[in-house]
Amino acid sequence: MVLYGIKSCDTCRKALKALQEAGHTVQFRDIRAAPLDVAEIARFHATFGERLINRASTTWRGLAEAERAGPPDALLAAHPTLMKRPVIDRDGRLTLGWGKDVQAVYLA
Repeated sequence: MVLYGIKSCDTCRKALKALQEAGHTVQFRDIRAAPLDVAEIARFHATFGERLINRASTTWRGLAEAERAGPPDALLAAHPTLMKRPVIDRDGRLTLGWGKDVQAVYLA
């Protein structure tokens, strides 16, 4: 299982802790330190569409309108912190965020 996120993100830390306590072996990938490659961004975008971009983030609010209008793949490549977090990959199945629905998948 791979958890894609940012080490300073509270939600990512909560998810990582809960998954480990539930007995999962989790590889944490800090997307700031090890940015997503083009194929990973394309896969995540194909799975989640526009939901992958966190429009409530500080990074999003700091972008100019022209940048916001750019393609999501290019935005995520240039600004990894725009990705809604965490993205969890377990055996090729992806989930987004750490809501009750996602928690039910991994902690049930």
